Formats: sequence, C-alpha cells, structure tokens
Amino acid sequence: MHTPERTRLTVLDDVIITVDDDGMIAAIEPAARLAPGNDVDHELGPDTVLLPGLIDTHLHAPQWQQLGTGLDLPLEDWLFQHTFPLEQRLTDPAVAAEVWPHMVSTLLAHGTTAVAYYATVSVETTTMLAATCAKLGQRAFVGRVGMDHPEGTPDWYRDADAAAGIDASRRSIVEIRAIGSPLVEPIVTPRFTPACTDDLLAGLGALAAETNTIIQTHCSESDWEHGAALERFGRSDTSALDGFELIKDHTVLAHGDHLGDDDFELIRNAGAGVAHCPLSNAYFGNAVFPARRALDAGVRIGLGSDVAGGARPGLLAQCADAVTASRYLEDGVDPRQAAEDRGTPNSRISIVEAFWMATMGGAELLGLPTGALEVGRPFDALAVDTRRTGSPLQAWPGLDNDARTFEKIVRLATPADITDVWVAGHRVAGSRP
Repeated sequence: MHTPERTRLTVLDDVIITVDDDGMIAAIEPAARLAPGNDVDHELGPDTVLLPGLIDTHLHAPQWQQLGTGLDLPLEDWLFQHTFPLEQRLTDPAVAAEVWPHMVSTLLAHGTTAVAYYATVSVETTTMLAATCAKLGQRAFVGRVGMDHPEGTPDWYRDADAAAGIDASRRSIVEIRAIGSPLVEPIVTPRFTPACTDDLLAGLGALAAETNTIIQTHCSESDWEHGAALERFGRSDTSALDGFELIKDHTVLAHGDHLGDDDFELIRNAGAGVAHCPLSNAYFGNAVFPARRALDAGVRIGLGSDVAGGARPGLLAQCADAVTASRYLEDGVDPRQAAEDRGTPNSRISIVEAFWMATMGGAELLGLPTGALEVGRPFDALAVDTRRTGSPLQAWPGLDNDARTFEKIVRLATPADITDVWVAGHRVAGSRP
C-alpha cells in the first residue's frame, strides 16, 4: 500500500518486489510469475502489509530526553527553561554517545526511515549524530544549529558571534560529508530568526549556496515568532528569510502556522516547503496550519514530529493528528459562535493525504528519491502485521476492505505491529526476531 499521488491510495496484492544490490527496486511483478523452485528471500504472509518508509521532516535530536515533558508552557518559556539547558547537555560527547543510538534505533522501530535533524551547536556531537545514522542505517539530513543572537539565546548556549557560527557550520558540512555514507547529508540550520543576527542569517545563506547544501529553519511558528519578525524586519518571517537567501529549492520551513497567501506563493516559487507538525502546533503554534490550503496552493508539504515539542516520535500518529487538526480548523472550536461562522470551510484533509505528506510529500520536500514503492526508487519500507494477537490493529476478514485496513494501519499501528523496516534494501529494525 502506498500513496504515489496526494489523493490516491494504490494497493498491489500478492506481488514480488525485486531489490538489486544497490538497494533499489528493480521489479514489481505478480507472484504468479515466480518460477518453480525459486524461493523469495522474505515472504510477508497474507496478514502483513508493506508500506513505504516514513519521512520525518522536522525533529530536534538533543530534545530526545525531554520527550513528553514541559508542554504546559509558552514556546519562549519552554525554550529557555527546559530546551536550551538540555541541548547544551548534548554538546557533551559522552551524553551524545548514549542518547543518539537510542533515539535513532527507536525512530527506526517506528518506521521512520528518513529524518531532517536539528542537532546541537557543537560540531563534534553533530558529526556523532550523522555517524550514528550512517551506522544504524537511517537516511538523515543532519544540521549543526546556528544561533548567535544575544537576546534570543542564552549566553551559555550559542555561537560566540556570526563568524564563529558560519565557520562551525562549514566545518560541520565537511565532517558529515567525510563520513562517506550515501544515506547521510548535512543541512544548513539557522535555528530561527529570533536566535540569529542578521550577519549569521546572511552568512549561512551564502554558505548553503557555496556548498550546495539545502537549508532548514523555523518560520512563523507562533504569535511570538511571527510577531518578532514583523517588529524586527518590518515584513513577514518568510520575506525576511528570503532576503537572507535562505528560501531555496528544498528549504524546509518548520511549522508555518501563521503563513499568509503571499508567503505560500513565495515558498512555492522557490521550491521550498513546510514541515507540518500538527501535534506540536497544538501546544506552541497558537493556530492550526492550513494544510489543505497550502497543498492546494502547490506548496511542498511534509510531516514532522517536532520532537520534543511534539510528544509522539512516530509519524503514523502524526498522520492522524494532521487529520484531526484539519477538522478542528474546518469546524471551529468555539460553540459560542454560530456554526457557519465558527470554522474555516474546505480545510479538512483525508488520511490518504496525511500519509502522502509523511511519505511522498516529505520526499519531494527534501529532494529524496524515496516515498513510494515503485521501480527505480530505493527500497525504504516497513511491514505491518494487521492481525497481531493483543493489538487493537485488526483487519477483520469479510469486513475490512483495503481502504479500511489502510486507515486502521495509519491510525493504530505501533512498533510492536511493525515486523520489519528496511532502508536501501537492508533490514534495520522490526519486531520480528
């Protein structure tokens, strides 16, 4: 089961997928064509469904130990009281050596085969994260976080100045590429405009162009961030970032809850896109991201967990959250208003569209050749058992057709139901012994 198009679920029954030595899908054929005596390497069985690997387009690696905590605070308080102190702790190689493998292996067990990571300000522990992803077999874009603004960051966790930040990001790019893994790439990562001086923003934009590296940052996440950009630059966060040459092809803008139509047009024309983080937006965004409006406008959209602002690491759950958020946006939330005035019409998305964002949408946003199970694409996939004893995920014979089974998988599957995970043809995780 996969969603090669935004509104289309495609199901292939009883087929054989041939994967070549480079981990690419070489053929997809009916099982009936299997020659007598030719055994398959792995047979899924009648109750197991194969899906494309999930692509998390926004995750803060040094917040992993914070997962599930501190979500009662406004964003700016959450950052200074909880997040920055923890991220500073992850600049210690000894701590990173313990946290990174646990995080990457856990994400793989959830079926997350590719991630765009925000690391730390430390070149060393950022490189360690990239090396961990390469070793454990996860596709990753790993970014050393640039942040130097004396008002937007604590003095004990930031770059000394813009020049130091640009130099450290340059060294990080060199070190990550020196790992030599085809799975791992650097990504230029100014944290967000409140955390960066103009010189750092401009310098990182120039560095990305010089080194042919894609970019990620936050954009108009909350009232606070959106308003800070208007006050500081006299224009939207999107327009300001574009002025620093930071909105390019495949730039990943996290959240974007307060983006307007002009912002969407700028983002679309640049080939950039939004990492939609529906769960964390409920805590910190002060608004619901208009996913359908952005998709209809031709903007590239992927899904993000935003660990730890989002308290669930798996993207299947984020698909369900994206659908739920779109329904709140369409129906409204305040019963004191008349029903016809309460919501934003034509805002809902389907579970198929949400899964598309978690796979093909994320692949298009990051420029990856993955996202679907098709000939010529890497075999990044997960297998889900739909009849595991004790699991709420049950595909009932005679009742659940393909569409119902797919929706159940997306809404209910847990790592215990995910029997196998492959990246580039190599099995990297799964509950099957």
